[in-house]
Amino acid sequence: MDTEAETPAEPTAEPKLWLGAVAGLAAGFAGLCTAELAAAAVRPESSPVTAVGGAVVDRTPAFVKDWAIRQFGTADKVVLLAGVVVLLACVAAAAGMLAVRRRAAGVAVAGAFGVLGAATALSRPEAGARDALPSLAGGVAAAGVLLLLATALSRPRPAWWQPGAGGAWALDRRGFGRLLTAALAVSAGAGLAGRRLGAFGSAGATASRAGVRLPPPASPAPPLPAGVELRVPGLSPFLTPNRDFYRVDTALVVPRVDADTWSLRIHGTGVTRPLTLTFADLLARPLVERDITLACVSNEVGGPYVGNARWLGVPLADLLREAGVRPPSRGGPADQLVARSVDGMTLGTPVEAVMDGRDALLAIGMNGEPLPFDHGFPVRMVVPGLYGYVSACKWLRELRLTTFAEYDAYWIRRGWAEQAPVKTQSRIDTPRPFAKPAAGRVAVAGVAWAQHRGIDRVEVRVDGGPWQQARLAAPDGVDTWRQWVWEWDAEPGSHTLEARATDGTGAPQTGERAGTVPDGATGWHTVTVRVAERGGA
Repeated sequence: MDTEAETPAEPTAEPKLWLGAVAGLAAGFAGLCTAELAAAAVRPESSPVTAVGGAVVDRTPAFVKDWAIRQFGTADKVVLLAGVVVLLACVAAAAGMLAVRRRAAGVAVAGAFGVLGAATALSRPEAGARDALPSLAGGVAAAGVLLLLATALSRPRPAWWQPGAGGAWALDRRGFGRLLTAALAVSAGAGLAGRRLGAFGSAGATASRAGVRLPPPASPAPPLPAGVELRVPGLSPFLTPNRDFYRVDTALVVPRVDADTWSLRIHGTGVTRPLTLTFADLLARPLVERDITLACVSNEVGGPYVGNARWLGVPLADLLREAGVRPPSRGGPADQLVARSVDGMTLGTPVEAVMDGRDALLAIGMNGEPLPFDHGFPVRMVVPGLYGYVSACKWLRELRLTTFAEYDAYWIRRGWAEQAPVKTQSRIDTPRPFAKPAAGRVAVAGVAWAQHRGIDRVEVRVDGGPWQQARLAAPDGVDTWRQWVWEWDAEPGSHTLEARATDGTGAPQTGERAGTVPDGATGWHTVTVRVAERGGA
């Protein structure tokens, strides 16, 4: 008979909190990857990261939005999504550390974030009941993985464990490591599958765009006049390539719409003959081609969020008249045209501006090709003379006639102005700020714009001295920007250059500085340079 007493199993020493944080991060990763896979079966916008990011954008004050655009430019969406992921990672790590002490509470926190994500997804524009599924699936996955890993961390110590044989956590860490590796591998596989399925789901939209053959316009754009392009090194080209055209919107996931299934509905107050149009219907209509400059209201003085392109589309005023719409000046009851995007964004445009004879278009082409997805394929609005937030709805799916008194569109509810005509602006493209040109003749050149009024004059001055008239490029109508250049006899030293424009009505650009909110920035663009001695540094 064995007289030696059997040593009872000892309780495990309390796990270190950092291992709980690792377990929480793994659980969070599992939740996000599972949600990504589920979102591929629903729609990309239902992903919890995208839904939460969109909700953040919706609730961001205008001045914060402007700050983000100034700091990060078109990368603001990447920064926002990265911030959401970091926040979720912090919560996941905290849930894991909580699970080390109170397993049920930590697991509950992990699962609760799935419920919160589902509620956020359901609150988004155009959301349906299915949009809650990815977040709920992710919450279940995160809670399950955290439960498994937390259980592994609190498993009792084997009876035969002896101090000094590898440390108190040698065996438990090994089992925990196997579970952790398996969880990460399965999660990564789910995330990869979600990405592949998402790409497969957008293949129809990609194929539909590739299959578009733009017909020749019934009203082509006039040939560019001789001298419209000054060809000064560093000067913006007259027509902005699609790849370089600015993009400012709230879409965290660029909608990829199948043109073969797309349709547009025109209805609302004062519409006596509602219309529903397909993409094929638009292609079959007489198309108009025009050069039009677009500008974002978030563009600061001298900023990059302005571009000029050749647009192809259907005259919007013709469609409204076909639907029985009359502008307010002719007794029409609606003064606002609300455009709605496939992602739920709404923009409100004055009906009078759309129907006053300017080239307001439902654009289907941009610089000779179908609209890029980033710029609104299959159809977007383009209304010259108005900032984009009231005129340039991308991924268009609905036009509703109403009044400004009855409805506030997305940006109006966030403090921006209802009426937003583009303000006269000029920008110095070259020399760049803090450039070091050599003394002598220096070309000071840039662009100026005052859509639907045109540019009549641009002037430049140095160090607050007298204004000097710049040479203008040939005009290409009143709806495009205009290049300009002034030859400067630069002397050594630090100098400040300023530019101002005068529009086609004779009104000069104001020098009074104002921010972008609520209806666009004002002021003269200023550039400081240091002119070096000839042949010197």
